[in-house]
Amino acid sequence: MPPITLKSSREIGLMRKAGLVVWEAHQAAAVLVKPCATTREIDAAIENVFAQHDALSLFKGYPGKTPFPAVTCVSVNEEVVHGIPGDRQLVEGDIVSLDTGCKVGGWCGDAAVTHAVGTISPVAAKLLEVTSGALQIAIEQLPKKSRWSEVAREMQEYVEAADFSVVTEFVGHGIGREMHEAPQVPNYYSKRFAKDGDFPLRTGLVLAVEPMVNAGKREAKITKDHWTVVTCDGSLSAHFEHTLALTSDGVEILTGAPQ
Repeated sequence: MPPITLKSSREIGLMRKAGLVVWEAHQAAAVLVKPCATTREIDAAIENVFAQHDALSLFKGYPGKTPFPAVTCVSVNEEVVHGIPGDRQLVEGDIVSLDTGCKVGGWCGDAAVTHAVGTISPVAAKLLEVTSGALQIAIEQLPKKSRWSEVAREMQEYVEAADFSVVTEFVGHGIGREMHEAPQVPNYYSKRFAKDGDFPLRTGLVLAVEPMVNAGKREAKITKDHWTVVTCDGSLSAHFEHTLALTSDGVEILTGAPQ
């Protein structure tokens, strides 16, 4: 496993600047989440916030079979992650995940939120509650546990107790000067990870923790656009993420609201 770079309190403070821009971008996007809004309009609002702060998008141009074309991953209903914004209009009852990140002053922030579009089904509402709850478990348990696998196990048990499933093909990550740094941060427990990938929870650790939860089975697949990931069984999926710093005072949510 590549070495994990711990951040100083000064560096965490610099990352908070990027995190606040990400938070502001999410607020600008949230007011647009309503029936008839297009996913492209939501992405444009986020891009505008980044431009106002001279922030560099972490997503636009991200390398792949085709470079990612937008600053935001906008994933609707059965789309798990990496949805490409376009002319699709949101409709009442949809759920839509917005995932975005930027770099400010050489430091990164990354966060995701899944929104309800108008009135949604009880299953969809429960899915949002449980997925955000899994992220909240991570926030609460990071200062209390000694290794990540202990946190991941609690997240998985919470999700599965609600009869939902944790996506295993995609995981969270360390973050700092680059969006993706060591370590990999799964939202589930496995013996293989506990043996080969687990890591201690230490002051200075900064992680992008991002549970992705399906209402049906956990399996997901990439569609023919080479980016959008969907549930294999067509069930709904939700995604929440924050950039979290483990400090001597506990957890600081770097992509959270201003204090």
